Amino acid sequence: MEASNFTGYDPPTFILMGIPGLEDAHIWISIPFAAFYTTALLANFTVLSIVAKEQKLHKPMYLLMCMLAVSDIITPTTIFPKALGIFWFNLKSITLAGCLTQAFFVPVSATVHSGVLVTMAIDRCVAICNPLRYTSILTNARVAKLGLVCVVRAVLYIVPFSVLLSRMPFCDNRIIPHTYCDTMAVSQLSCGDITGSRMYGLVLVCVATGFDMSVIAISYVLITRAILRMSSKKAHQKALSTCTAHILVILMAYPPGLFSILAYRFGKGITPSAHILLSDLIYLIPSMLNPIVYGIKTKELREEVVAFICRRFLIGITDCKTT
Repeated sequence: MEASNFTGYDPPTFILMGIPGLEDAHIWISIPFAAFYTTALLANFTVLSIVAKEQKLHKPMYLLMCMLAVSDIITPTTIFPKALGIFWFNLKSITLAGCLTQAFFVPVSATVHSGVLVTMAIDRCVAICNPLRYTSILTNARVAKLGLVCVVRAVLYIVPFSVLLSRMPFCDNRIIPHTYCDTMAVSQLSCGDITGSRMYGLVLVCVATGFDMSVIAISYVLITRAILRMSSKKAHQKALSTCTAHILVILMAYPPGLFSILAYRFGKGITPSAHILLSDLIYLIPSMLNPIVYGIKTKELREEVVAFICRRFLIGITDCKTT
């Protein structure tokens, strides 16, 4: 049968299959997904609300936490409302515009997330290696500009890929075996040559992720050298404690993300259902855990979160703080 080209005046409607092979378990899978997504929204909006209200938290470190929280809201919100619609109501169809929107915002948000982690590493490096000049080097205005750079960089990285994707001719096979419009899953439905998009995607991963991880690694080499020069054991512990949350967030972001990307391109032995589940969880679990990790590991934020919860439940703030 001759393939039909649906580009032009007749934009295609794609079909998202959810998790092929696990259709009977979609309802059960949706329960933890919905719980994790709700927790992610509540936790990240709580961080944003508390930092916005508390004047003493208007510092570079907390501004970066807010940037991370915004990223952790946008990424799962781009994916999981539609995924839950598939699981609960069998709403599998998605327009070309909707598909391209998902395929744009997911990698943009992920790239912004990575850029914020790099900026956090620089923040910790300056705070530990040059504490006397920290407030003059990293002002709120400068951190806000770095955040804007992260956004602009992400858009510039992803726009060419999105343009390539939007210009591809799509044929009769419009079934996407996924819970969302992953860029590679969509490009594989094209009748045309996708070599350019595949190469650009691979180069983008290597360049963007490689650069970000290199800057983070250099920052922690400098941090480690500065800590080893400290004579006080208490100073060692304080310096390390300020980096713990950031290190945990890095470990939740990069290793699973790189594994998923490489598995999609080279992991022929991984079942599609396992890969789709992993792809979903690497966007969902970090978004849920990042604000919790920072809430637990950062004393000022932890105290404000406790006070916030106490006010919500009409418990004495003093009693809460003492417990």
